[in-house]
This record gives sequence, C-alpha cells and structure tokens, in this order.
Amino acid sequence: MKKPRGVITRPKGFLAAGVPAGIKTKARVPDVALLACEVPATAAGVFTTNRLCAAPVTVSREHLAAGRGRVRAIVVNSGNANACTGKPGVRDARRMAALTAKLLDTAPEQVLVASTGIIGQPLPMDRLGRGIHAAAGRLSRDPRGGAAFARGIMTTDRFPKEADTSMEVSGRRVRLAGVAKGAGMIAPNMATMLAFVTTDASVSHRLLGKLLTHAVGGSFNRITVDGHMSTNDTCIALASGLSGSKVRTGGRAEKTFARALDEVLLALALDIVRDGEGAKRVAEVRITGARTRAEAELAARAVARSPLVKTALSGADPNWGRIVSAAAASGCAFREETTSLKIDGHAIYRRGRPLAASKAVLKAMKGKHVTFLLDLGLGRGDAVVYTCDLGHDYVRLNADYHT
Repeated sequence: MKKPRGVITRPKGFLAAGVPAGIKTKARVPDVALLACEVPATAAGVFTTNRLCAAPVTVSREHLAAGRGRVRAIVVNSGNANACTGKPGVRDARRMAALTAKLLDTAPEQVLVASTGIIGQPLPMDRLGRGIHAAAGRLSRDPRGGAAFARGIMTTDRFPKEADTSMEVSGRRVRLAGVAKGAGMIAPNMATMLAFVTTDASVSHRLLGKLLTHAVGGSFNRITVDGHMSTNDTCIALASGLSGSKVRTGGRAEKTFARALDEVLLALALDIVRDGEGAKRVAEVRITGARTRAEAELAARAVARSPLVKTALSGADPNWGRIVSAAAASGCAFREETTSLKIDGHAIYRRGRPLAASKAVLKAMKGKHVTFLLDLGLGRGDAVVYTCDLGHDYVRLNADYHT
C-alpha cells in the first residue's frame, strides 16, 4: 500500500485529521475524517446523478445553497454510506454537521457531510460522535493530519489517492491539492468516489463551480470499473484565498488555475481506475474519426464497460474483435471498411481487416497502462474513457462484500 503524503493541508489555511471510531469492522483503522479551514472558504460541489441519493449528498447540497458557497469544514465517515436510510439518515447527516459545527464554533450550514461504505444501515451515531470529537481535537496542518484524512475516507481501496501542484498567479505561489477514494462501483456520471480539493487561491463561488464541473467532466466522468453508479458520489472544492492571489473570470489566471485543477482531478481519477477492485492494468480507450463527439463518446463508453474487453485485458489478450464489435454495437455510425485499431500505436486491425498480433502488441498488452486507439474513419469526433481489467479478484471481493 502506498504511504499517504498528506497533501490536502499543503494549501494555506487547511487542517485535517482522521481517527478510528469503530465504524469499520477492522479495528484501529481510521474511519472518521475531518477537513477544516481557518477561514470561511469558498466552496463548490459536484454530486451523484443517481436518483437513489444518499442522505449526506442531500444535506451537503442543502448546506451549499444555504451557506451561499461558504464552508468551514467537511466531515466524512467511511464504513457506512448512510444511504437508503430514509428520514432518519437525513437527520443523522444533519447531526454530523451540527456536532462538527459546534466543535469548530461555526454554523451547521458551513459544514458539509460525506459518507461511504455499506448501504442500508443506520449510522452508529454514538461511535461516530466520539470520532468527530476526537478528530476535531487532532486537527493539524502537519502532513500527518492530511495522511490520516486520506486513510479515513477509504473503504475497499488498496491505497490512498492524492495529488497536488502549485502555480504562479499574479506573481504569487498558489497551491492546489486533492484526495479521493474509490475502487468499485465506478461509472459515470459521476464515477463512484469521494474527492476533496483544497486551494489557497481566491476564487468566486460561481467560477469555482464552473471550473470544478469542467474538471470532473474530464476526469471522474471519464472512468469506469464496473459500470455501476453509486448513491454517494461527491466532489467538493474549497478555496481559502490565503495565498493573496485572486483568480478572475476570463483572465490568464483562470486558464492557469483551470489547467492545474484538471491535472489534479485526472491524476486522482486514474488512481481510482488503477485501484479498481482486483485490477492489474488500465486501458485508455480513445475513439477518433466518429461522425460527432457524441457518437465517439458512445463508442468509447461501450468499449470501456464491455466485460469481454475487460476480461481480455485481464488476460493480456489483444482481442481486436471484442473491441471493434463493442464499438459497432454502441449505436454510433460504423463502417467496417473504414475502421482501424491500434494498441499502444501498433496496428492490429486495419480498414476492416485483422492483422497478426506483433511482438510489440503482445508486449503492450502485458503493461500496466494500455492504449486502444480505434479510428472509425467517418469524421472528426473524438472521445476518451479510462477503464481497467476485470479478473478473479473483482468477483471474489464483491462476492464477499455484503449489505
């Protein structure tokens, strides 16, 4: 397992902690995590589009609206999703926020809530309450606090997901960092995960929301592990403004900041795919030559979510037939005689005719990151989706996981 670096507290103004509260069955594993800002931070969020929506998502949406995009803290628990729990679950999510707010001397509406884990079970509020108290007492700018936070949001993850960067904005150094969790139930839109981003730039609520939505569209909405969308998907960005640099709409700073945010979220998204339950390798599915971008999207998602493509990937089998036929069945315009496929740049299918798998293709299929480039030869539409292999460990892990 990777050792967490604790990057979430690198931007100025942020403190974090993670503590064991006994919510998970495994003892002494962090399962309550707290992220706080020393000042009211500008906030934006993107949430699940699943109509079966978990209580913490409902409450966080309400609080973002009520607080007009100003947030002091995010409280997270793992091991219990607080989903499919009805009105009692919403009350418990509000109690999480209220308790955190009291400890941090702020309004409940300035606390957002996230949960992940088993669905359909009530939160163990006594244990969770003690965990929130303990986390509030351990809040720290130290990387160890950030590392504990990264551990505290994990469920079936094999390793913590972290990414950070810095940039010059108006002559000052601006930091941006993110952490995420996710390994199973991964499918757009958005992919099943929790993700939290901090920055010390000053960004308006409206602009931060616009940039976060764009970054999610190019990252968490571009990945699939098993095609199953969750009830709890949450991505929240907080901006403290303590660097003294302001990101304004339409300026050079916006482009610089947007590029950095895109890069951090894509790095986190790819880590989720790499950690796909039981996964050994990642496939980058690129479609070019579609009539439209929408049709390229159809084809890319069809290939990326195909169990036959994913099991071939697990076996390092360059099975061009599964890839080509998945695209052809997607609903996009398709002509066999104009279609070509390359694996890591090496041709395996050209204008409707299969080619013998070269040594280079066979070697590429055994790598940890494989690129499928499928050119439909019909237009200028293109799209990319990231997926992973599907093997025995995925079945074992999910057969043993219970509700």
